[in-house]
Amino acid sequence: MNSLTEPAEPETDSRAARPPLVRELLLVVGLFLVYKFGRQLANGHTAEAFRNAGHVWSFERAVHLPSEGAVQGVLLDSDTLVHVANTYYATVHFPATLALLVFLYLRRPRHYVWTRRVLAALTAAALVLHLSFPLAPPRMLRAAHLVDTAQVYGPSVYSAKPSTDTMANQFAAMPSLHFGWALMVAIGLIVATRSRWRWLWLLHPLLTLLVVVGTANHYWLDALVATALLGGALAVIRMPRTVGAARIRRHLLPAPAHPAYATEPRDTSLLPAPWSPAVAFRTPPDSLSAPDVLEHASLRIPVQVSATPGSTSAATAPQLVTSGAR
Repeated sequence: MNSLTEPAEPETDSRAARPPLVRELLLVVGLFLVYKFGRQLANGHTAEAFRNAGHVWSFERAVHLPSEGAVQGVLLDSDTLVHVANTYYATVHFPATLALLVFLYLRRPRHYVWTRRVLAALTAAALVLHLSFPLAPPRMLRAAHLVDTAQVYGPSVYSAKPSTDTMANQFAAMPSLHFGWALMVAIGLIVATRSRWRWLWLLHPLLTLLVVVGTANHYWLDALVATALLGGALAVIRMPRTVGAARIRRHLLPAPAHPAYATEPRDTSLLPAPWSPAVAFRTPPDSLSAPDVLEHASLRIPVQVSATPGSTSAATAPQLVTSGAR
């Protein structure tokens, strides 16, 4: 397996934790359709969207956020670079999120449920903001003096005229779900894997941020609001509790016959020696010792010496003698 996607801990009873596939497909597709059609409700608020865009642009300059034009200037220096950025914006957003959900569903079902809930909460909060705060992207704002790179260099996922775009709502710039979902993809993989290289997944949201700003599809503030919404979702929806490797060993391996004492120093003066018999089985004071038993034994086994040198044989029958006839 790729080291970047090596599971953090083995999950016990993964079949019980993994929800039914058909139900999850219907749920994910249903949530996506609700979001897509819900965004369409914000269409037609053109004047309000441009008015809000002017407010956002002025606010960013007031708080001294860097200009979106600085990032776009780097892209425009190379036709190849700007084309790659447009392609990344158009093709990576949904496949990356879907790949995360598939991977977690197959390998980390408990993390899959948690991630799906967080993404659903983030998307629902974003939908509310799309409807309540329509916003024109910076590529449409004359004051920004930015280039619509998708229309000029391609490829583009939007229509040239927002009023004729039936597939997407171009006035739903805040928050940037491109960045919010990308950040959740990185967080989900970092939490669900244990490779020391897993932090490289943060390059995905970083690259996404540069792309959405450089192509003039989003403001810096769009990404900041998406980060705040995702932080709220993560604070409300708790991460799954998995069984660690140590607990699995305790369940699967038998307990030791003689568990070790605690590492703290203990007074062992009261403990009996390992070879000492228990108190109930100690011999009385007047007991005979081993030599005494042999001295007073009444059963003797005579030995008959054979004529053959170096050989002896026991008598055929023992002879009883009294202890006095010695």
